[in-house]
Amino acid sequence: MVLITLLILTTVRWWDPGPVQRLRLLNFDGYQHLLTETTSDKIVLYDIGEEFLKEHGQWPPKRTVFAQLTADLYNAGAGLVVFNILFAEEDRLGGDDDFVSVLQQVPVVGTQVASTRAIDTVATPRGLSFSGDPRPWLYTYPGAVSNIKPIAEALAGIGMVSTVPEVDGVVRRYPLFVRVGEKTIYPSLPMEILRVLVNSKSAQIKTEAAGISKVRVRGFPVVQTDAHARIWIDYSTKIPRNQEHFSGKIVIVGLTAEGLTQTVPTPFGSQDIHEVNAKTLHTILSGTSIKRWDIANQLEILDFFLFGLILIVLVPRVGMKWTLPVVLFLFSTGAWSAVYAFNHYKILFDVSYPLLGGLLLYVQLLFNKYAREYAAKMLIKKQFGTYLSPAMVMILQKNPELLKLGGETKKLSILFADIRGFTPISEQYKTDPQGLTSLINRFLTPMTDFIMSRDGTIDKYMGDCIMAFWNAPVNVEGHEVKAVESALGMVHRLKELNDELESEGLMPINIGIGINTGEVVVGNMGSENRFDYSILGDAANLASRLEGQSKGYGVTIILGEETADAVQHELFSVELDSIAVKGKKDAVRIFTVLGNNDWVFHNTNWYMYQQQHDKFLALYRAQKWIVAEKFANDLRDGWPEMEKYYDIMLDRISEFKKNSPGEDWDGVFRAVSK
Repeated sequence: MVLITLLILTTVRWWDPGPVQRLRLLNFDGYQHLLTETTSDKIVLYDIGEEFLKEHGQWPPKRTVFAQLTADLYNAGAGLVVFNILFAEEDRLGGDDDFVSVLQQVPVVGTQVASTRAIDTVATPRGLSFSGDPRPWLYTYPGAVSNIKPIAEALAGIGMVSTVPEVDGVVRRYPLFVRVGEKTIYPSLPMEILRVLVNSKSAQIKTEAAGISKVRVRGFPVVQTDAHARIWIDYSTKIPRNQEHFSGKIVIVGLTAEGLTQTVPTPFGSQDIHEVNAKTLHTILSGTSIKRWDIANQLEILDFFLFGLILIVLVPRVGMKWTLPVVLFLFSTGAWSAVYAFNHYKILFDVSYPLLGGLLLYVQLLFNKYAREYAAKMLIKKQFGTYLSPAMVMILQKNPELLKLGGETKKLSILFADIRGFTPISEQYKTDPQGLTSLINRFLTPMTDFIMSRDGTIDKYMGDCIMAFWNAPVNVEGHEVKAVESALGMVHRLKELNDELESEGLMPINIGIGINTGEVVVGNMGSENRFDYSILGDAANLASRLEGQSKGYGVTIILGEETADAVQHELFSVELDSIAVKGKKDAVRIFTVLGNNDWVFHNTNWYMYQQQHDKFLALYRAQKWIVAEKFANDLRDGWPEMEKYYDIMLDRISEFKKNSPGEDWDGVFRAVSK
């Protein structure tokens, strides 16, 4: 989805609709606002405002006033006088001859205005040379408004005034040449001022296959333009107004009186048209015209696309902790590079779209990442919420990599717990199956709670049987001890439950528990459409078999040898026998557990009984039945927790006395049932 977003955003940038252009242009405006304001020392504005009208009456005044103004400016040392005022009609007061007379004596540059309407007035052409044909690339107008013929012929130069607003109505670029009608090309007022300054006969235009590339007036630096002969205006320079010192300066006269002036929207607010022309002229004279490469759009599109690809590759694979500094570095580097290029080389690069588009992609990527993580956490909670304690589930949610797909080989402690004599119990509920369900739930709930409180994982419920394991999916330190502690806790909880059942007149529940530790395969197992997090392996099978043998040894809990070895310093365990469970040839030593350190503290004779018990097993395996029988009877009377065990072993000894297992007997009991 993020890749689709990137492709859409790239396509939008290539299409370049109005909002994207506005965003880019605002970015360019920002560059100029970062520049230190300077003041031009070559150009001065002379404003015709309210004070001028108070002195000379209504507009327009007699043209003798303009003649006198021209003379006064030159007498004050002006290098060139420019009228950004159009004299399109004869003076009704008869002052044209005086004005023309002055114009014939000193160089003055006037204006003519391009019109969007086809009118009969013919603009005054000026000298022009060009290579290639620039006319198809120039802004074209159907007509123009010029000065009356006597004034037009007396002026040293006439420049075309034609502002071309951007899509947002703001004037940022100025066309240095325009076309009126089919063929005639006219220089702008700034270009005409340059031509008159050096008394050149013409300006020059260079046109290439991609459009106009350069213009110039001999004596001044070559000006690089866009394909339509426009340059970017440097608005950061201040043009002095109405100062008293005009010596050697270009004086541009323009209207500022309310109701008469024509203001132009610029990045620095509305400005008078003669001020815009003055800043365009200053931009050219400075020799550091603002440039935007012809391939800038393509570079920016490629930059944005590559930046987006970097984000798409990087963000999903690295957490926000690492991607945020990298993204901030890329963002700040891009912005700094663009500002540096403008400040030092006056080159325009748009970083607004890459930054905003990149931010959108980054936010979407983060949203997707967190959405995936949230979905994964909810899936983990759904899969393991009923099998693990909340604390263990939180560990999995924070570290989902602990859930390896498929399976991994890992050492676990596995527990099986089953109700003994379930058939008689179920017979009580022949006519009340819901009651049986309620009973099973009353049994399973406390058993499950205790297992989960010891960081166990519930694998499954099989009717009246619970299967659980430790050390997966989260590593559990001392998992063997926690598994056996869970078994002891289950026995204690069962006593409490049985007290409740007996008070209700119901049969008590007895269970058998088998625990074994060993390597198994653990992971998501099942079909492609349905699977569970479970385990497979011989160690799990043995745990199940040990649970089945608990009744045969008269104990509630049977431990495998590895489990017993791991818990011997924490819990009191007693070896029961060496047994080959059904379906296996190899024998294993089996143990039971009687309690923890508290049990040992309250049973001070345990050490003596332990020694006696070890001797009993040695005599039993040596087939010294009479002595073994005596030890078993003595232990039976003094060790009530093991009474049923010794009864069973005494019965086995009695059978062996009648039917000897033979001299080659290895002391292993081979079970014939599960």
